[in-house]
Amino acid sequence: MTDTAGASPRSPRSIGILQGTSAYLVWGLLPLYFLLLPEISAFEFVALRVVFSLVFCFLLLAVTRQLRDLGTLLRDRKTTARLVLASVLIAVNWTLYAFAVLSGHVLEASLGYFINPLVAIALGVFVLKERLSTLQWVAIGFAVAAVVVLTAGLGRVPWISLGLAFSFGLYGLVKNQVGKKGTALATLSVETIALTPVALVFIGVLTYQGTSALFADGVPGFWLLATSGIITAVPLILFGGAARRLPLSTLGSLQFLAPIGQFILGLLVFHEVMPLERWVGFILVWIAVILIVVDMFRAPRTGSLPEPKTVS
Repeated sequence: MTDTAGASPRSPRSIGILQGTSAYLVWGLLPLYFLLLPEISAFEFVALRVVFSLVFCFLLLAVTRQLRDLGTLLRDRKTTARLVLASVLIAVNWTLYAFAVLSGHVLEASLGYFINPLVAIALGVFVLKERLSTLQWVAIGFAVAAVVVLTAGLGRVPWISLGLAFSFGLYGLVKNQVGKKGTALATLSVETIALTPVALVFIGVLTYQGTSALFADGVPGFWLLATSGIITAVPLILFGGAARRLPLSTLGSLQFLAPIGQFILGLLVFHEVMPLERWVGFILVWIAVILIVVDMFRAPRTGSLPEPKTVS
């Protein structure tokens, strides 16, 4: 069998869809990990994620012989600047998510990631000039209606949901703009390097004050927190690979997998309440998600989705 004959199943699009699906499934089950953690603040958890992610990334870089790729990427000032911006966005997203889960707002986090595909699609249209189908326009309309209903019903703007949706949507946009300037592992390593100095200072202050959770539960607690590096890096590497291979609108269409898992866990494992206004808001968002999925499955046949674009 020739290489050409076997190329179709391994096309960039199919690989990107597999990577994106895997990343979102991991994120969907992530709240279960928080149940095992010792008592810890969202800020310290994010700081530890950064440090242990950097350790894990450097191990992978050494094993896969990509340290030279990292050096090349760091010498590209324009790309490095974009990755520093990406690091700030993902840090905001991580902190909001950790705060949501640790404070009993898993369902609100789930809503944020249900809204995120709509944000990704809108950014793809308005920033990257990707074409928007009629179904995608209708889906965005339902998402806007959901936010209005939730704001009116809850008496406040669902800021956790919106913060998660926009921070990760913008993160995906920046990663899309970076394109193929570096491997997924190398780009994630640059992002983590940018965050590490602040993370180390924060952890150092807590350790000096004797309030850090890192050694509070002894060796088991330490290694449990250390695994946050793997849990953080693996799905982000997969997501980075998907962002390089797929249009932003397609990447956003896969995202519904994570909030479905989070919603089920919030309802059945964390036992959070669902008042009427929240049900109405979620139903409106689910209608939007269904429209996105329908549009996603129509796209390969109609060819309506463009190739990924990068902004120079």
